[in-house]
Parts: sequence; structure tokens; C-alpha cells
Amino acid sequence: MSNDTLTLAQALIARASQTPFDKGCQEILIARLKVLGFHIETMRFGEVDNLWARRGNTVPVVCFAGHTDVVPAGPLEQWDSDPFVPTIRDDCLYGRGAADMKSSLAAFITAIESFLDKHSDHQGSIALLITSDEEGIAVNGTVKVVETLQARGELLDYCIVGEPTCMDKLGDTIKNGRRGSLSGSLTIKGIQGHIAYPHLAKNPIHLAAPAIAELANIEWDQGNEYFPPTTWHISNIHAGTGATNVIPGRLDILFNFRFSTASTIESLKDRIHNTLDRHQLDYDLIWELSGKPFLTPKGELATAISDAITQITDIHPELSTSGGTSDGRFIADICKQVVEFGPCNATIHKINEHVHVSDLERLANIYQLTLENLLIRN
Repeated sequence: MSNDTLTLAQALIARASQTPFDKGCQEILIARLKVLGFHIETMRFGEVDNLWARRGNTVPVVCFAGHTDVVPAGPLEQWDSDPFVPTIRDDCLYGRGAADMKSSLAAFITAIESFLDKHSDHQGSIALLITSDEEGIAVNGTVKVVETLQARGELLDYCIVGEPTCMDKLGDTIKNGRRGSLSGSLTIKGIQGHIAYPHLAKNPIHLAAPAIAELANIEWDQGNEYFPPTTWHISNIHAGTGATNVIPGRLDILFNFRFSTASTIESLKDRIHNTLDRHQLDYDLIWELSGKPFLTPKGELATAISDAITQITDIHPELSTSGGTSDGRFIADICKQVVEFGPCNATIHKINEHVHVSDLERLANIYQLTLENLLIRN
């Protein structure tokens, strides 16, 4: 399995699939899956390629999910080797996407192949949901596939997203949830005027300052067993014409919540509006929800993959909800148990992105053993 997983990862890294372009990565996967008897559906939305593949028609359904797109390589002269020429150096595999997340994709395939070689008559079904629109705006990728599956009543029981989750060593961290992301574009209205005649103007900065101070000090929630408390932060603020003698007529603020399951979207919005209204501000506020929080408490999936990790690595993984958003937020709409597990994330999106070659075999073994834990009755 070791050499096969490495060879497949190299083939995928060699495709310069900068988001949202797949560059033939999914065709490489499809060729392997067809031999295994998977029913293949390609779903193209806009310029985004998506793959839904399933083997079996019974439950439980175990799905592996991931993405073939990668972020731009950045300045090529800063790489020690071409980012799209997979290179082994010092027992590491270098290339854009090596950690995020083409090694996981390769491990998905070889794990399934090895599992089916031993258990061709397994119970349940195995599926893959692969997109080329995770690193970008993520509007024509996983979310559209999920909507398609949901419309025809096709649900999942367990889903493993191959995002790079580990901090120091392969096996140290499983993501069993992610915080939600809710942004606001706020405009506080004032009246522009000459700074020498303040009684003829209304300074929106001065008007908004007490409300901003109050919002910055609100305890939105206390988090819970799995999530830290919800946070609210201003990311951008702007007012003024550039002149020192003009009171601005508007103040523009961009802010963001990273919120847990201890709060709801509605409760956060209501508290913002109530605060602004109580301070009698004249304002416009446009909301944008980037992702809802999701959480998979300890249960069959978390136990199955934790036990597999411990057996392969002798590490007892930590369940964590830290970090940003992932496509798990979409999959949670059709799957009650979603976790993320993949290689170390220290070099993702960086120059000289890499993974340890030895981790490829162990990652595939972990995925294979997780399948056995979920689909093979003792």
C-alpha cells in the first residue's frame, strides 16, 4: 500500500489544479473507482467539477470527502522545487497539495482498495464526495452536491473529510466539529460637515464608539464541552475623506463572528441589532453566513477512527473543533456524524508544502481500519 499511495499522491500533485480547476485529478480517481464497482456521477456546476461515487445500496453509508483544488503556489522562486513536480527530499513529499489534501485523496483510494480486497461482501455502502471548489468561494462544489443528494433523499451515516488536522504527529488530532462564521457589513450614517461647525454635522465615529465598545465586551456565550466561547471582532473600519477638516458622513465597519453551537444565528443577529438600536444609531447592516457550526459528539464514527488511529500510531487523538471552516459544514446537513482527519497541517498553504512519506501508508491504514470498524461485524 505504501508505494501505491505515494505513487497516486504524486500523480495528483503533478496536476496543477489551482482552485476552482480540477485539471483531471478526478479522472485519475474515477479510473480506480470504476474497477472497484463504484457507480460514478460527475456533477459540473459552473466551472467546478464534482464527483459523487458510491458502491452499494444499503446502510450504513460511509463517505470519504475531500477536494482536488489547491491554493496558488505563490512565488515559484521561493520553492526549493517546482510545486507541481512532486519531489521526495529528506523523506518528505513536497508539492502544492501534498498536505492539503492530495495525500488524503490517495489514501482514500488505496484504503478502499485494500478493504475491498479483504471484505468484498461487507455490509453497507462506501461513497466518495470530491470537489474542486473548496479553496475558493465554495458555491459550486460540495454544497451543490449535498443539495442534489438531499433533493433525492440520499443521506449519509458517517463522513470522514480528509482535511489536514494533525498538529505535531499524524494521529494527534481529529476535528469533530467546526465553528460557524457569520459576517456583517455595517454602515453607520452621520452628516458630513466642516469640522469647525460641528453643530451642523453628525460624526458617525463618535456616535458609534459607545456601541462598538459595548459589542467588544459582550460575552456572547460560554462555549461548551467541544467549543470555545463565541467571538466577535471588527476586521475593517473606515470613515473620512482624507481631509483633516471634514467630519465624515458615514462609518463603514466589517465584522465577523466565529460562533459555536452554544449560540444561534438568530440570537447573534438579534443582540447586534438590539445594541445598535438602543444606542439610537441610523445604520444599514448586511449579513453574510459563510458556514453554520457543526458538531459530532463522541459516538460510533469518532470511536471507530480514534481506535484505528491508536492501533496504527499508538497515539490517543484529541477531539478538537479549532480552526476555520471546512466543507464538513455542508455535509452535516445530510450526515449526523462528520469528522475530519488527515495529515499534519504545519505547511499547508505555505511555500514548500510537504508531508512525511511514512505518513502516507499509515494514513491509508487508518482509513482502512476505520472502514473495518464501521462496516465489518465481529
